[in-house]
Amino acid sequence: MANKEEKADDKQSSWKDFIYNPRTGEFIGRTASSWALIFLFYLVFYGFLAGMFSLTMWVMLQTLDEHTPKYRDRVANPGLMIRPRFLEIQFNRSIPQQYNKYVQHLESFLQLYNDSLQEVNEACPSDMYFEQDDAEEKKVCQFKRSVLRQCSGLADSSFGYSEGQPCILVKMNRVIGLRPRGDPHINCMAKRETPLQMQYFPTEGKLDKSYFPYYGKTLHINYVQPLVAVKLLLMDDDYNTELTIECKVEGSDLNNNDDRDKFLGRVIFRVKVSK
Repeated sequence: MANKEEKADDKQSSWKDFIYNPRTGEFIGRTASSWALIFLFYLVFYGFLAGMFSLTMWVMLQTLDEHTPKYRDRVANPGLMIRPRFLEIQFNRSIPQQYNKYVQHLESFLQLYNDSLQEVNEACPSDMYFEQDDAEEKKVCQFKRSVLRQCSGLADSSFGYSEGQPCILVKMNRVIGLRPRGDPHINCMAKRETPLQMQYFPTEGKLDKSYFPYYGKTLHINYVQPLVAVKLLLMDDDYNTELTIECKVEGSDLNNNDDRDKFLGRVIFRVKVSK
């Protein structure tokens, strides 16, 4: 029994000595000077790493422009989107509750295009780029919602939905520095044998060059991209039938037939209107 107690005491004593040995002044097996050297080494080592990282980040930031992304892989080929933001539009023209969400979405979206707000912007000459590369403050060209006429929501607050002839707004995504060549315009067609009657606002679905180029959110603070309103002139035979409609940007060098991206220069949506 005595031997066992002595061994237990030795073990406890050895653990205490390992944590702190009063005879040698060691803490966890090292003297104060040894710990000081280790601490100094890691302080210098990690300080050097932090300095290298900071220097690398600083050099990289010097190559960036705060207004323009360094890498832009889709400059020449923006996508198309529609408003209301639904790729499947279904409603009964006699039931306002079914189409109110589309009307409210269009009205909300067009608030920035109100004529009163657009009056402060520039009345830019048409058919030419609005170049402002050297200007510190980029100006914005007017695009008044009244240009959309029957699809403006001003004369008809239901945007044609109550008549069963709905309006769809087509817009091209913003791309910094984009200058489309030719005469870009929106063209829509129904995917069926017989053509579907449509009306475009502005005339011929034109995307005027004066709204290009776009200089980015920071410089072009109040910029609004041009819109094309497409009014579907549905006939009796078109009701109660799902119509697949494809809109493309045509008349320019912009790509609109890439099978890998169905929104590249085009957009496809479905419309079904019931009486």
